[in-house]
Amino acid sequence: MSSRENKEIESLLIFEIIGRPKEYLTESLNSIIEAINKEEGVKVINKEIKEPVLMKNEKDFYTSFAEVEVKTKEVMHLAMLMFKYMPAHVEIISPESISSSNNELSEIFSELVRKLHAYDEVARVIQAEKNILETKLKELIGKQRNKENTEDNLKKEKKNLNFRQMLVLHFY
Repeated sequence: MSSRENKEIESLLIFEIIGRPKEYLTESLNSIIEAINKEEGVKVINKEIKEPVLMKNEKDFYTSFAEVEVKTKEVMHLAMLMFKYMPAHVEIISPESISSSNNELSEIFSELVRKLHAYDEVARVIQAEKNILETKLKELIGKQRNKENTEDNLKKEKKNLNFRQMLVLHFY
C-alpha cells in the first residue's frame, strides 16, 4: 500500500529564527507559515509563534520559534516542505506507519540530491569568489607596500642627495 492510499500525514514542524528588530521575527515566521499553507498538498492546522526574546550576550539580537502543525497529502509534500523551508525539527504525529513505493522514495531522494547539488554549486561559487578576493587583496597590499617602500626610498634618496650636496658644498 502506498502513501497515496494512506490517510493524510500530520506533522509538527518547528522553525527557529534569529534577527532584529524583534517585530521582524514574528512577521517573518507568519510569512513562512502563510507560504507553507499555500503549498500544494499542504494544510496548516495549527500554529503557535513564541514571543521573541533577547539572545544571551547580545544587545539587540532576538530569537523566536514557531510550532506549526501541518497535514500533507503524501510523503513527497512533507519532504518538499523540509527542502524548501528547512525547519529545525520535524515530527510525524500520524499515521503510526507510512509505506511508500520505490517510485515515491526515488522522487524524494532525487529531490534531496538535486538540492545538495545546488548547495554544492553555491559553495563552489563562493569559494571561487573568495579566492579571487584574496588574490586581489594580496595585490592591493603588495601595491601599498611597494608604494610605502617607494616613498621610503625617495626619502632616503633625498637624504642621500642632501648629504651629497652638503659634501659637495663642503668641499668647495
